[in-house]
Amino acid sequence: MSNGVSTSTDKNVVDLTRAHRNRAATKAVRTTRERLQSSQGISPAFDVEILGMHITATLQGAAVIPALLLLVAGFGSYFTSQPEFFVWALFGLTMHALGIIVVKRAARTEITPQNQKRWRHILLLAQVAMGSCWAVFALQDCTACDQTAFLFYKGGVLLLALSITAMATMLLRQAVLVSFLPTVIALSYVAASGHRMLDLGLTTVFTTALIFFIYITNRLHQANLKLLSFQTEKDDLIAELEVANSLSDEARRRAEEANMAKSRFLASMSHELRTPLNAILGFSEVMATEVLGPLNNPLYKEYAGDIHRSGKHLLELINEILDLSRIEAGKYELNEESVSLLELAEDCIGMIQLRAKSKNIRIEEQFEMNLPSVWADEKAMRQVILNLLSNAVKFTPQGGEIRVKAGWTAGGGQYVSIRDNGPGIPEDEIPVVLSAFGQGSIAIKSAEQGTGLGLPIVQAILAKHGGEFKLKSKLREGTEVIAILPSNRVLESLPAVSEVRAVEPRRRQFA
Repeated sequence: MSNGVSTSTDKNVVDLTRAHRNRAATKAVRTTRERLQSSQGISPAFDVEILGMHITATLQGAAVIPALLLLVAGFGSYFTSQPEFFVWALFGLTMHALGIIVVKRAARTEITPQNQKRWRHILLLAQVAMGSCWAVFALQDCTACDQTAFLFYKGGVLLLALSITAMATMLLRQAVLVSFLPTVIALSYVAASGHRMLDLGLTTVFTTALIFFIYITNRLHQANLKLLSFQTEKDDLIAELEVANSLSDEARRRAEEANMAKSRFLASMSHELRTPLNAILGFSEVMATEVLGPLNNPLYKEYAGDIHRSGKHLLELINEILDLSRIEAGKYELNEESVSLLELAEDCIGMIQLRAKSKNIRIEEQFEMNLPSVWADEKAMRQVILNLLSNAVKFTPQGGEIRVKAGWTAGGGQYVSIRDNGPGIPEDEIPVVLSAFGQGSIAIKSAEQGTGLGLPIVQAILAKHGGEFKLKSKLREGTEVIAILPSNRVLESLPAVSEVRAVEPRRRQFA
């Protein structure tokens, strides 16, 4: 047998082989696993996305650092009367401008998992250049002003710069460390050379703040990684679900088309199947009854009877299959009219009475009188009641009893209930019995086998009427089936119109 894909038009609609079905899902799962199982906890794809987010955030907040540098230089020059702060601000603006140029170039370049490490090192070098500006600020001194006030001013500026830089570069790993490590070195040099406790205290406080902000930025970086990972997993799952959903819809569509084609075929084969079968039944009946003369061999007569019985059983099976197929194909049209359920039930009991007497089965009727008519298809409802009565007679043992009820439902509809004292149906086999060609195990052993289409046809016909079918059964106690028609099918009789005097038409006048 060839393993290749069929080239027929129907198969070209979608390739349902296992490899095709699982390709998209396997790719999504493999990508997710690569992202979650990298050596550093993140994958190169995540590194690229995180680096792109850092570049975007840096460009959006590019004006914050220049504003800070100008404010620091303005306040420093005003309080210390030293113009060197503007020279320092010019140096800081130059370093910041170089860093923005590098970031813009990175934004114009397509960052891939192959070159993302190189770009991350370049951006870290830009942060080192900017950090040298704050190291130069840490080396500043003021001999003409109060040393304590200037020390508090310098410490406040450095802590403010540290916090702003930490928030701006939290998506770039190790950026805070490389940016302010030169500043720590500068403060340590000033404290060691000056031998002042305030300088030592500032160095200690700033170093502690740097360690704290490094910890905070690492936690924020990990949190962003987790959010990005969850978002990616969600996108992968959505893509996988969409692929599975499309395949499921296509498979369901193909199954529905195949089912409809089968139903249309069977529904259109009514004449082709029944015509030869009716001929078989007619000729076998003529031979069995010896209409044209006696058969020389009695065995031929027995064979003719067997042919007639088998043909009759086959005709019943074909009729039920065709009925069910017409219902599934949507070709089963209801010919609705005013029908009395009581009269239908009585007629069906009369038709089945002969079979019941042959098994010594008693049929008891319990009908509510004066039931109004219902709007239904008489032939279809007769088929429903006959199918239910035939099943009851078939599965009721010798000398059993069948009870037929008809009356009102609690919702204002009407019902027909048929209860027997046969072997019953196990609870786990009820769904099997209600399915097409389904039969209970105990019923098969204790009675003649049927087609298994009677109850599905009953359900389909009642569904066409908007009704409901219920089956209640207990093992070794019997079975009860109930056919229910809704209240909107019940015809209400209107009271007679009392005699009233007709209104005389108004005479019209023309000018």
